[in-house]
Amino acid sequence: MDNAALQNFVNRRWDESILPELTDYIRIANKSPAFDPQWQEHGLIDQVVERFRQWALRHPLRGMTIDVVRLDGRTPLIRIDVPGQGAGSVLLYGHLDKQPEMAGWGEGLGPWQPVLRGERLYGRGAADDGYAMFAGLTAIAALQEQGIAHARCVMLVEACEESGSYDLPAIIEHLGGLIGNPTLVIALDSGCGNYDQLWCTTSLRGLAGGTLRVSVLTEGVHSGDAGGVVPCSFRIARMLLSRIENEQTGEILSPAFHAPIPPARHKQAAAAAAVLGDSMRTKFPFAGGARPVSGDPAELILNRTWRPALSIIGAEGLPPAANAGNVLRPMTELKLSLRLPPTCDAGAAVSELKSILEKDPPYGAQVSFEPNWGSSGWDAPELAPWLEKSLEEGSRAFFGKPAAYMGEGGTIPFMGMLGERFPQAQFLITGVLGPNSNAHGPNEFLHIPTGKRLTACVARVVADHFRSGSYR
Repeated sequence: MDNAALQNFVNRRWDESILPELTDYIRIANKSPAFDPQWQEHGLIDQVVERFRQWALRHPLRGMTIDVVRLDGRTPLIRIDVPGQGAGSVLLYGHLDKQPEMAGWGEGLGPWQPVLRGERLYGRGAADDGYAMFAGLTAIAALQEQGIAHARCVMLVEACEESGSYDLPAIIEHLGGLIGNPTLVIALDSGCGNYDQLWCTTSLRGLAGGTLRVSVLTEGVHSGDAGGVVPCSFRIARMLLSRIENEQTGEILSPAFHAPIPPARHKQAAAAAAVLGDSMRTKFPFAGGARPVSGDPAELILNRTWRPALSIIGAEGLPPAANAGNVLRPMTELKLSLRLPPTCDAGAAVSELKSILEKDPPYGAQVSFEPNWGSSGWDAPELAPWLEKSLEEGSRAFFGKPAAYMGEGGTIPFMGMLGERFPQAQFLITGVLGPNSNAHGPNEFLHIPTGKRLTACVARVVADHFRSGSYR
């Protein structure tokens, strides 16, 4: 493999074709079904699917076939099949649906407004992870350009990931044997600790979530009349949350939401902390004198990768402060997001969460918890020697530094599903979401040089997969 020629090919494809396509993609508000229940009527997901399909057809690979899988009532999925040598296959994964807008974008920036500033392309979805299909296909094209052998490659691009991938199991079942039996899975929907080297994700947290509703009245009443007589629904919600979390420390209380941390993951966290140092704190936009829950970077890494954590991500029943009269409100509704350790059973966790919150409601209030998320996490199998060597050499060749390893705090439901379905497969889970890239939030951006170098590393891994004999 001519590394310089490969990187030049990748750079040209990114500059001439991928970046213009991602720029147009950012402009389309194709929010995931959880945030746009009328996605079928709006047609934006279908618009992006067709754009991606047309791009792939304009950059054909030898023998490539492409089809869009559509099942009644479910989001579409793009399947691209590239023949190769040998009997095995590589499965590449990405998604094209997006998170909602969020407030707080900087001046001149917006979720559906692509802005190029230096090496960063701002806007929703390009890094999380609209770039994935383009990077995966370009990696294969770079190998074919040099006549380098590779196994059969199957690229799947779904449109429901940000909603928990609830459509994916049915689509995978529908595809049956068309996916084959991959011995290598590459997913490009994860993060990186910095932009200086290849980062490999060793675990992903699971997720349990839903909506907690507390009702005490059928309508709001004067707070001077009811205060001290009628319990505030917010206080009751606060009492219920204290059953889940120690508000002084953030510790999640029930053992049902915890799992043992393997010794190897402790070692990886320490090694990653040595590389990242204070950036575990500085990468977040803390306000004023706010600070992290710990001053130990290794503990922060374990907190965000192997320990449960609760976030309140939405609320109803609370009027805007500027329009809040002296009224004791009838109800409070909170949307909860509970991140789970990689090996925690999400189904059991959701059931436990519902039981804890609804049992013996204070003051006899009407309390309900309606789950809407439940995705188990994933813990990577031990790296095969060939893959560990390939990652190290690829990182040094295209980034100039050794590969690094760390768990991620987010959830990719597909990985747990694939881990169960293909227990013998090796996994490369990686991505471009590094410091300040702020996926799901305001000012999300794609770091372009990382996207280019990562594409070259993927090409190297696909080639080494064939050379190792793992294609058999």
